Amino acid sequence: MVEEKMGGCWSQTKDQFDNLEKHTQWGIDFVEKYTKFVKERSEIELNYARQIRNLSKKYQPKKKEEDENKYTWCRAFHSTLNELNDYAGQHEVIAENMTSQIIAELSRYTQELKTERKTHFHDGRKAQQQVEASWKQLEACKRKFERDCKEADRAQQYFEKLDADINVTKADVEKARQQAQMRHQMASDSKSEYSSYLQKFNQEQNEHYYTIIPSIFQKIQVMEEKRIDRVGDSLKTFAEVDRQILPIIGKCLDGITQAAESIESKTDSSQVIESYKSGFEPPGDVEFEDYGQAMKRTVSETSLTNSRSDIKSERSSKSKSKTLWPFIKKNKGSNPEDFSNLPPEQRRKKLQAKIDDINKDIQKEMDQRDALTKMKEVYVKNPQMGDPTSVDPRLAEIAQNIEKLQAEAQKFEGWLAEVEGRMPVKSDLQRRTSALYETQNSTPPTNNNCAQDRESPDGSYTDEQSSEVQTKAQPEPPEFDEFDDADEEILSTIGTCKALYPFEGHNEGTISVTEGELLYVIEEDKGDGWTRVRRNEEEEGYVPTSYVEVFLDSNAKELFSWRRVYLSEDS
Repeated sequence: MVEEKMGGCWSQTKDQFDNLEKHTQWGIDFVEKYTKFVKERSEIELNYARQIRNLSKKYQPKKKEEDENKYTWCRAFHSTLNELNDYAGQHEVIAENMTSQIIAELSRYTQELKTERKTHFHDGRKAQQQVEASWKQLEACKRKFERDCKEADRAQQYFEKLDADINVTKADVEKARQQAQMRHQMASDSKSEYSSYLQKFNQEQNEHYYTIIPSIFQKIQVMEEKRIDRVGDSLKTFAEVDRQILPIIGKCLDGITQAAESIESKTDSSQVIESYKSGFEPPGDVEFEDYGQAMKRTVSETSLTNSRSDIKSERSSKSKSKTLWPFIKKNKGSNPEDFSNLPPEQRRKKLQAKIDDINKDIQKEMDQRDALTKMKEVYVKNPQMGDPTSVDPRLAEIAQNIEKLQAEAQKFEGWLAEVEGRMPVKSDLQRRTSALYETQNSTPPTNNNCAQDRESPDGSYTDEQSSEVQTKAQPEPPEFDEFDDADEEILSTIGTCKALYPFEGHNEGTISVTEGELLYVIEEDKGDGWTRVRRNEEEEGYVPTSYVEVFLDSNAKELFSWRRVYLSEDS
């Protein structure tokens, strides 16, 4: 009757305590599983937003591309990138709301649910243990009552047997009678105790199955229904979080659409015309040149004309080659291993720093070798600690590394010795400085601040190096006898150079240059600190190598190295 009144109450499953325990644990596992699902979704949103932001940043216009803004299609693309950045921000909002409104709440609720479930099932187990203990006590009373009844029957039969035997004394019969009476009394007491415990057990069992367990199961039912409702609310929040940002995402997409609609092909076409129109008139018709007429010229006139035409053609060819030099670009990506692209002092410092780094690496390898050697010695003395031969492969590898590093250090030391051999000694430096001061009024560069602020091609012009330039001045110019030879063959260009500082060429054979001027290189520095350059067909001379940045052609470098070897053999 009670169960019928309870209807859909979980008390109807009072005999399924273990199954209900498994079911509620599965419900908690499901909440944790759903929390993990939302967390991974949040991480996906964050990663997506991050990738979208990086993509937008990657394609943002650089400073050198600022001219693109004059075209409507470029401005539309830039607007799209900005809208895409805002679009990524909305996905970050999704991740943040899911974290705060779902993940955090479910994590906290899961802990509370585990605690509540543990309490309810602890009470249920405690009630079951009490019923089981009462049942065991009832069984013990029942067995005692049964045992006492059997003992009383045996005592009664023994008494009746002695009472019927005429050979038994009266005292033995009386003793058996008293024993039978005592056993009957014990059986009567056991019966009363059994009856009392039986009544108590039935009362406790009735209370357990109709009061305690239904109350506990009712609490568990309420807990489980709350859990189910919480899962439903979380699913609804999961959808609402997306729905809340849809209007803003719609605005972002509308902005992209408006940017696309703002593109005007006619305007952009007119802008191209405005940007690239030259203003030159089309060339006229080419006139006919008649070569069929006989040309009457004297030998001298012909020779003179030919020589002039040769000179003209040579100058035109040179002028054509000259038109190329403004477009020669500095190759920043290729830095020679020997730092030959740097001035001597900077090259020396670079080489010395490289040698120091290699020496540090050698020292590290040697320290490792010493440590492994000591370890091997310990293994040899105490074999139980390890196998000495296990260290040998590593020692061999370290030895090879040391050998490679030493060879590399020797290579850089050779380059360093070459640079130090080229650099002037102190006495020559003082002599050249005094000679130069006699021919020049001020020490170049004239603007010391510019020299201090300006960096060399590898960024190594510091304040300290600027002071070195002021004290060292330019190297002493060599004798330029070849300039006096009018019949000398004109040297071809082997590269270009850019003046880093202004230089006033007062000495014979030198040439004045201004800061930033581009010149042709016709002869590389031979180790005396001077580079031969050419401005045009009539002006050429020497400038200090440290005052210019040289860009040699790859073929010219190879030819010049062979030419230097040839000259050294002749000398």
